[in-house]
Amino acid sequence: MFKKILVALDGSSAGASIFQTALSLAQCNVAELLLLHVLSGNEEGSPILVPPGVDPQYWSPGSDSTIELWRREWETYAGAKLEQLRSFTTTANQANIATEIRQLPGNPGRVICELAQSWGADLILIGSRGHSGLKELLLGSVSHYVLHHSPCSVLTLKLES
Repeated sequence: MFKKILVALDGSSAGASIFQTALSLAQCNVAELLLLHVLSGNEEGSPILVPPGVDPQYWSPGSDSTIELWRREWETYAGAKLEQLRSFTTTANQANIATEIRQLPGNPGRVICELAQSWGADLILIGSRGHSGLKELLLGSVSHYVLHHSPCSVLTLKLES
């Protein structure tokens, strides 16, 4: 039924649960996986340029040392998320599931849909925290975007908020 499953992981603690679901689906369908993490400044836990506790209204981001610190934090953050993808790949390979990984910068919804199209995915597996109302309006909903713009079927897993 599904032969190419794109698994969108945001680096949250729910990633392991999403991966386990993807692994089960891949085993049942003899499918291959593409594990994707999109680097985005809107992602929960991603480094921010304004230091915590500082009012952005009174902070000047022009300092070279501040920008350098932020760049190093991004490298560390991206490296940790890439390592998580590699760990999941090892687990999938041990289960004889062909698995690729990608870590790309950009708007998560758009990147997921574009990669699904170019890779030829027949299913996208994505989590949803169920934001609604003002929070969804301000933050946007990646799963909502993917559901309405995807070139293939989408399986959305309900996650704890």
